[in-house]
Amino acid sequence: MTGTISENLINVFDRIRKAARKAGRDPMEVTLVAVTKTVDVKKIKEAISGGARVFGESYIQEAEEKIEKIKDKSVRWHFIGHLQKNKAKFAVDLFDVIESIDSLELAEVISKRAQEPVDIMLEVNLAKEKTKTGVDAEGAVKLARAISNLPNLRLKGLMTIPPFFEAPEMSRPYFVALRRLAERINKERIPGVFLKELSMGMSNDFEVAIEEGATIIRIGTAIFGTRKEAPDKKALKAS
Repeated sequence: MTGTISENLINVFDRIRKAARKAGRDPMEVTLVAVTKTVDVKKIKEAISGGARVFGESYIQEAEEKIEKIKDKSVRWHFIGHLQKNKAKFAVDLFDVIESIDSLELAEVISKRAQEPVDIMLEVNLAKEKTKTGVDAEGAVKLARAISNLPNLRLKGLMTIPPFFEAPEMSRPYFVALRRLAERINKERIPGVFLKELSMGMSNDFEVAIEEGATIIRIGTAIFGTRKEAPDKKALKAS
């Protein structure tokens, strides 16, 4: 990744189009979430100028500062990090979509805090990696059923982060598994639950994800370059 942010976005959008067409899909079915964790406001504004309209953040404190400074109503924000229950109120106020629901307790807190319906997604840890949050496949089915009974929540889909592989093709089984899990949950005909969104695929494997049905891809490095760690990571980790 050596170009400007605008040039990188042009390249990413072109790759999205090619991957979608290869799979016989409409490229408009795929939403690009530009991941802006540790990316400064100036670069986010460059990305907005370059055509990005949806941004993903992982820390409440960091996101709050950026959203306040950007104040662009054409922009949507997705929360994609691990959300602690004591930060749920802030997430509800700041974000258009919370992609990382991983427990009934968290869903209950969000439902209670929300004044109007909130779009959410379940984070699924398909590889059962101990270093990552998320429910397993069976847990996702049970959680979808439980969430259907809560007010103020709209369950839109599933999100996953596979193990990192140098070869993008190695991620394919995880993307297939997420798609099939969504199909399984939809077949349950849970009242108020129909999963349309699959958030999967990042800079190194998003084309494979699109081929397997991704409707949301989360891209950071391919747009902004290799990120530096946040200066006060301990403080942000609490968010």
